[in-house]
Amino acid sequence: MTVDTEQATRLRNTVMDQLRADGVLVTPEVEAAMRKVPRHAFAPETPLEKAYEPYAAVVTKTDEYGVQISSVSAPQIQAMMLEQAQLRPGMRVLEIGSGGLNAAYMAELVGDSGEVTSVDIDPEVTERARRLLDEQGYKSVQVVTADAAEPIPGLGEVDVIMVTAGAWDIPAAWLDQLAPEGRLVVPLRMRGLTRSVAFVRRDGHLESESAKICGFVPMQGATAHEVTLLLVAGSAEIGLRFDDGVPIEPSQLDNAITTPRVEAWTGVTIGRGELMDTLQMHLAIGLPGFCIMALDKELDSGIVAPTNPGFSLAAVDKDSFAYVVYRRTEDGEASEFGVHALGAHAQQLADEVAEQLHTWEFSRRGGPSPVIRVYPAGTSDDQVRGDRVIDKVHCRISLSWPTQ
Repeated sequence: MTVDTEQATRLRNTVMDQLRADGVLVTPEVEAAMRKVPRHAFAPETPLEKAYEPYAAVVTKTDEYGVQISSVSAPQIQAMMLEQAQLRPGMRVLEIGSGGLNAAYMAELVGDSGEVTSVDIDPEVTERARRLLDEQGYKSVQVVTADAAEPIPGLGEVDVIMVTAGAWDIPAAWLDQLAPEGRLVVPLRMRGLTRSVAFVRRDGHLESESAKICGFVPMQGATAHEVTLLLVAGSAEIGLRFDDGVPIEPSQLDNAITTPRVEAWTGVTIGRGELMDTLQMHLAIGLPGFCIMALDKELDSGIVAPTNPGFSLAAVDKDSFAYVVYRRTEDGEASEFGVHALGAHAQQLADEVAEQLHTWEFSRRGGPSPVIRVYPAGTSDDQVRGDRVIDKVHCRISLSWPTQ
């Protein structure tokens, strides 16, 4: 496909102008790298306009079911994570999840005195990344086919590890390869919510410096993790997704859909364009049975009425489940949150979720994200600080609200 290089340059600069205006691009170094590297060259099968959409990823590989398994992340996501990584000339960097473009950005940022190693478990992905990097003159980038859950032979310690695939766990190999003052940037999934987290070491554990909403293709290999799907009453119509096991006996919900639906509106509103990141995390921390509800619209019988059928913040308790909904206010400038609940104790659970929404409004809204800490899997409870602790295979993750 013939490319109009002048048009590509215009499109690239337009995207960077927008990301800078939106506050995503902050440092001149990251901005210069992203203006220099031709993004379209790493998505050669994609039309220029699509390659340069600022908030959209470019899918580069799907499985036999059409599920996305590899992509070039959206410019906004790449800029955000590069800013979190704080790369400087001379640094040694490990990228987990290859595509070529992000490695090229990092090569620009660490310079000739630095080193970039990009690893992916899929040989088709690494072959493609190697070819595209060579074509653009980034021959110094090392591309390795391996499962990054295991140590990369001969790599040694690195200053920064950037993970560009969605991770559920933090393997010990990542920490073993990270220098004492190193930084780990990873899209980490916690209770069904994914945040790009920039971690640094603090007294034997990792502690977050920033955490931003994002979405990523999930990790493959030894650290791959499937969510547990609870089909309410055995029907595929209503699915509740749990990241770390179901906290109730699934049969407890068998009769929930036979009870009248309780609906409660809270008076808590959210404005147009206001992010829901602290609200999501507040519910994930405060509700023991937190989960994500999804409705199969083809099977929709009206039992539930979610605002977002594919992704509703939800919770279970005993024989009941509830989910968060919202509706436009009369002036159309905001949305009001409500709660729907079903089951023998629906009113009780609806009240609990509503109370959490009010607590968020008065205590968390507009405030900082929770502090995320990562401890080795064997760490005793008395050594783990947190308002909510999530046990993974290789680590224990705690979520804590900063003290005011």
